[in-house]
Amino acid sequence: MTAYLDPTREAFDAFKTLPRDEPIHMLNLIKLYETARYPDGREVSGAEAYREYGRLSGPIFQRVGGQIVWRGQAQNMLIGPSDEMWDISFIAAYPHAGAFLDMVTDPDYQGVAVKHRQAAVATSRLIRHSPLGGSGEFG
Repeated sequence: MTAYLDPTREAFDAFKTLPRDEPIHMLNLIKLYETARYPDGREVSGAEAYREYGRLSGPIFQRVGGQIVWRGQAQNMLIGPSDEMWDISFIAAYPHAGAFLDMVTDPDYQGVAVKHRQAAVATSRLIRHSPLGGSGEFG
C-alpha cells in the first residue's frame, strides 16, 4: 500500500480554490502503524499515538465548529484492494471549508498535535465532499 500522509502542494492548492464559505464533509480513512516511531526515538502503538493526536487536536476541531457525523469500523473489503482495509473510518463535518483550513493551520495543531498523527498513520485518504443530504434513494 502506498503511503499517503500529508496533502501534496497541488492537492492543497486545489482544495483552496474551491468555495470556502460552504459546509464540507471530510471522509477520513486511516491505516495505522502497529508501532508508531517518533523522531526522538520514542515508540508507542499506532493506536496510542493516534489517540494522543485526537486528544490534542479535538479542542481545535471543536473550536472551529467541526463535528464527527459518522464513524465506522471496517469489517470486510467486498469491492476493492484487500490491502486497503482501514483501522479508522469517519466523516468530519465542518461549517465551511475555511474552518478546516483554520484547524490545519492553527499553531497548536501544527506545533503540538500533528506530530502524533505523523507518527501513527501508515497511510490515509482524506476526501472533501459537498454534503448533499439524504433522500433515501440512489442517484
